[in-house]
Amino acid sequence: MILPLLVGALAIGATLLYASVLDLRDRRVPVRTWYPMLAVGVPMAILAYAGLVTQDWMMAVQYLSLSLVFSVIFYLFAVMHLFGGADAYALIFIAICVPLFPARPLLGYPPLGFLPFSVLTNAVILNLVTPLGIALHNLYRGHRAPLPYPFFGFPVPGAEIQRTFGFVMEEFEDAPEGLRRRFIPIRTALARMVRGEGRIYTRDLREHPEKYRKELALYRRAGQVWISYGVPFIVPITAGFLTALFVGDLLYAVMRMAAGA
Repeated sequence: MILPLLVGALAIGATLLYASVLDLRDRRVPVRTWYPMLAVGVPMAILAYAGLVTQDWMMAVQYLSLSLVFSVIFYLFAVMHLFGGADAYALIFIAICVPLFPARPLLGYPPLGFLPFSVLTNAVILNLVTPLGIALHNLYRGHRAPLPYPFFGFPVPGAEIQRTFGFVMEEFEDAPEGLRRRFIPIRTALARMVRGEGRIYTRDLREHPEKYRKELALYRRAGQVWISYGVPFIVPITAGFLTALFVGDLLYAVMRMAAGA
């Protein structure tokens, strides 16, 4: 059982690293990126489950059920635009191909022992570094904005906004006194994200400039425009996967430290 899981983990790790490069460069991970990994990972997962059934069939059913529930949840998250498609695919395929820890990590096994959950919690914890880094960048550059916007974005030249990656954080309109601008409320931005509409993505400005002539003109007049920026979540997922394999479950480690264990 251990060898198939190790082979599957190696295939997933290599694919996640490649997918991270693609997402950082293009903000897009083609579906075909996952095909070689699945060609290796799925047969290895079947072998691992076959070995687990001979040892403890109830445990095999438990992990298979967890993988199914985990996969359905993240598929629904993707449908609701709470997760990017590549991010959801990555977590679903991890759940399918490597549901268990192939070997004992440095911090030991967490109580559940379900690797995809540890990958997710590790990714969330590691991703918390991103807003802090953005805020420090803004502080160093002297960029000012109402809280919490400096933690989630930074200004870019309005005339060059099409060259960037991110969602526009401000709204602009002509007024008698001149150009009026305001930050989009966080609640409104979240509602638009869930609906999958109403947010302006800089890639769309680049690919469909004729559709956004008015907005582009306003951005040029504004001089600088704040955009949200975050490291693509596939990157912390990759980091979360590697840390889970070699170090363990970071959340479980923090909880044990807090409990004095």
